[in-house]
Amino acid sequence: MNTLETYKQELGALLSELQDQAQFKQNQLFVVGCSTSEVAGDRIGTAGTEETAAALYEVLQSFSEKTGVHLAFQCCEHLNRAVVVERDVAEKLGYEEVAAVPVRKAGGAMAAYAFGQKDCMLVEFVQADGGIDIGDTLIGMHLKHVAVPVRVLGHSVGAAHVTMARTRPKLIGGPRAVYEKTNVSDLNGTEC
Repeated sequence: MNTLETYKQELGALLSELQDQAQFKQNQLFVVGCSTSEVAGDRIGTAGTEETAAALYEVLQSFSEKTGVHLAFQCCEHLNRAVVVERDVAEKLGYEEVAAVPVRKAGGAMAAYAFGQKDCMLVEFVQADGGIDIGDTLIGMHLKHVAVPVRVLGHSVGAAHVTMARTRPKLIGGPRAVYEKTNVSDLNGTEC
């Protein structure tokens, strides 16, 4: 089996486990940070390739089609970690376009590849419902406020370390707060 096929199998297995645990729903936003350099065993930002990006994109697109999530691809630090999002999704979510086009040396191979696949635009930030970080690209700034790590059996794609997360609503209130819709009627008569 060639190296790109191995990367695809590793990523597919991680995403399958992630979905089993996180149960992402249709129309949720899923952020992807990916250093194709790290996947290949090189230092982030030094050896990214379109071939690796294309192989991983294929798996991520399949994940999107199966789950109904919208993908958002984080750029590298040279574009301030701006995010590639399909134009119709970005407009529906009210994101403002920023003027840059990601390329391999300024944005990264994965973001540049994703930008060229569909009618996409670059936005400064998103608030995603979950995500995958392939190669320690630091996607946390693009997750909703309460991120929850998702632990799976695998920890890498190629040589790149992988972390994954889902988010949950903030728990507000105090000792009287109720967080589930069960037995709420029992509590309605209680005074504050």
